[in-house]
Amino acid sequence: MENTIGQKSKGYLTVKNMCIIGMLSALAAVTMMFKIPVWFAPGFYKIDLSEVIVLIGAFSLGPVAGIVIEALKIIINTLFDGTTTGYIGEFSNFIMGCTFILPASLIYHSKKTRKSALIGLITGTIVLTIVASFMNYYVLLPAYSKFYGAPVIAFIKQGAEKNHLIKDLRGLVLFATAPFNFVKGALSSAVTFLVYKKISTILHKN
Repeated sequence: MENTIGQKSKGYLTVKNMCIIGMLSALAAVTMMFKIPVWFAPGFYKIDLSEVIVLIGAFSLGPVAGIVIEALKIIINTLFDGTTTGYIGEFSNFIMGCTFILPASLIYHSKKTRKSALIGLITGTIVLTIVASFMNYYVLLPAYSKFYGAPVIAFIKQGAEKNHLIKDLRGLVLFATAPFNFVKGALSSAVTFLVYKKISTILHKN
């Protein structure tokens, strides 16, 4: 049993796989710097497509590789871009990224077909939206409030300026946080679904 586990570990931790993980992590960190604001949410909600790179890694090498790429992406990005949120934003990005890529990659690796990839991506997007909503309501927005020394109502007012449906914290989460994460997950899923096979062929080419 121990030999079998050792052989699997050696088969996974190849120089090629580690190079792929490093390359994708760096590419994801660069991609993370390009952010797109959305019209229905406050300015601190911005979409980036770095999860596409992480998903490609997770689909190609497995969920564990996806987690490693997600972590390295954030570390590299923080080293070059710094933090303005006391690392709350970076922590949030890591948790939300894992919440998205883990269901998607686990379902895809259960049966590597286009159908399972699609089901995984849809599931990941739904899980991301739900977890992000609860995390923002109970943990992240209160943490941001404490870090910036500003009441949560300040974030609600920012949201109300963009979206008249936002009147309280629940409205901010329901009409800004949830749609934002759904759009981000759906957009990342669509791009991944379209490009994965071609990029996977390149990654696994000897």
